[in-house]
Amino acid sequence: MTDIKAVDAAIQGRTDQSLEELSRLCAQPSIAAQGLGMEPCAELVKEMLAARGFEVQILPTAGFPVVFAERKGRSDRTLIFYNHYDVQPPEPLELWETPPFEPTIRDGKMFARGVSDDKGHILCRLAAIDAILAVDGELPCNVKFLIEGEEEIGSVNLTPFIEDHTDLLAADACLWEFGYVNNEGVPIQYAGLRGICYVELSIQTASRDVHSGTGGSIFPNAAWRLTWALNTLKTPDEQIRIPGFYDKVIPPTERDLQLLENLPDPSDEYKERYSLQGFIKGIEGGLELKREAIFTPTCTICGLTSGYQGPGSKTVLPSEASAKVDFRLIPNQDPQEVLLQLRDHLNIEGYHDIEITFLGGEAPARTDPDDPFLQMVVESACEVYGVPMLIQPMSGGSGPNHAFIHHLKLPVATAGVGYPDSRAHAPNENLVIDNFIDGVKHTARILVNFGAG
Repeated sequence: MTDIKAVDAAIQGRTDQSLEELSRLCAQPSIAAQGLGMEPCAELVKEMLAARGFEVQILPTAGFPVVFAERKGRSDRTLIFYNHYDVQPPEPLELWETPPFEPTIRDGKMFARGVSDDKGHILCRLAAIDAILAVDGELPCNVKFLIEGEEEIGSVNLTPFIEDHTDLLAADACLWEFGYVNNEGVPIQYAGLRGICYVELSIQTASRDVHSGTGGSIFPNAAWRLTWALNTLKTPDEQIRIPGFYDKVIPPTERDLQLLENLPDPSDEYKERYSLQGFIKGIEGGLELKREAIFTPTCTICGLTSGYQGPGSKTVLPSEASAKVDFRLIPNQDPQEVLLQLRDHLNIEGYHDIEITFLGGEAPARTDPDDPFLQMVVESACEVYGVPMLIQPMSGGSGPNHAFIHHLKLPVATAGVGYPDSRAHAPNENLVIDNFIDGVKHTARILVNFGAG
């Protein structure tokens, strides 16, 4: 058996080296939305994996490439790590205290774009492997990496890639790209992800904007037209009006509700962090809030654009208007089916002229909270964090876990280095170095225990 205390000592002894390597990775921009630095970052990830004795391939997709790596271990069991090397755009730049691609350590944290989401998690896996190899000279199990470059733009080409490479990606379990501790330092296990259907709704009512005095009472107004269309999507009590939208929603089980009961009530934290007076639907907190937050599908207006929005006044009747809208989906909703339902709904309501542009989608998927692999990951955390890992039956966010669960037939578990104020997707994204060390120790235990069977 691997001497896990020796592995912990190796992790501690290599922390500076791991952080230097993380800094190097974060200094390489890799913004999928802007196509900036993607191939150089894929090459850098390949170099890092090859340095650990992995056989590495950079494989093409219809978009940005996938980095695939494999190394044999003692056990015949295979664990696959899913991660992504792309990051969110850093804007607004003026809100960063230090430049987003110049990693900086201060106050026990590293600050950089991608340092938590997801490059810190890549280095978390690599640092655990480094420590095990330093102690044992070999891995306790076979290890594969699938590191994609399009997670931040909806993993648009990942499912076809997985479908075309099922033999290459064959494994027994998958450790997902993220993991978090809550504000009390308790690690949280996410047993599933909601799906998403993201669209842009747009309309053009004239060839160009017009003086509001000329057209205000006789020309169609794109902004009003879109506003009225959006108003048909939800009732004031937050019920989505699209026919058939709720038909395939699977309600939480008694086991799900039991797991939610064990989680802390986040209502006060949300109110303080986001300066909220309260929640919609008359929700006050407790189990109702926790259930609603992940087991209810959503329709969210993410952005609205039309007419003049600069300083001062401009009396103009806008000829174009658009809105970004996302639907968070619950098993067994399907993003393509929701897209068709949305089109039918707008047509029935008389809005044939509203154009729908599909910007991306992912189906929801879950792993059984009592799956042996997921339970092993949960149990492996106790020695590191000193408290039991709590299980959240599903995350409110979305990701491409459906392809792993349904095409590769793998249980998926989470573990990692994040925390509530990591500011992923926002200025001053950061990683707490102590959380990084704990995440590496937890990952090492997962590898050792998985290899032991």
